[in-house]
Amino acid sequence: MNLYLSSFQFGNESDKLCELVPQGAKIGHITNATDWYGADEARKKADLERDMAFLESLGFKNEHLDLKDYFNREESLDKKLAELDGIWVSGGNTFILRQAMRLSGFDTIFEKLRQRNDFLYGGYSAGICVLCDSLKYIEKVDDPTQFPYEQIKEPIYEGLGYFNYGILPHYKSDHFESAAMSEEVQRCIDNKWLFKTLRDGEVIVVKE
Repeated sequence: MNLYLSSFQFGNESDKLCELVPQGAKIGHITNATDWYGADEARKKADLERDMAFLESLGFKNEHLDLKDYFNREESLDKKLAELDGIWVSGGNTFILRQAMRLSGFDTIFEKLRQRNDFLYGGYSAGICVLCDSLKYIEKVDDPTQFPYEQIKEPIYEGLGYFNYGILPHYKSDHFESAAMSEEVQRCIDNKWLFKTLRDGEVIVVKE
């Protein structure tokens, strides 16, 4: 699995996306991190369309992949992901995104996706924080007590486990969460937790 992980939106190295997946690749967009109560649906739609238009400008095909459509339908999600060349996981609340991944079975399918050297996992903010071993690193920035799905009433702290340390985006950036993220950095230091910071614009690229 190839990774393109940005602190915010597509970062400063979007040209490298074309090295990770071929022209015409089919990308599914996961926006469930913004499923909180009272979310601005018009803004969500506009953000989705902006991201899709950008990837289309790079030569990729796009579709919205709403994990809610696959709750308790893991086999169907597995089949859908097998048809795609990659996913783009946008920002929002990491804890909500994690719940959607649990209910759809994405967290189980993820282990299979990791074995595909032709598959892209791209995303930013919550979309990259969920890849860590735990969500403890960002519980002061993202509210763990948001439960938009009736099937889950307790926060899930277990991440997808690709990284065995925390990734803290928006560090020292012009972002409304930047100050709170600096506090998370200090909390990691105080607890001797391994972590990596990303400033907006910075990207982690992993090519298998």
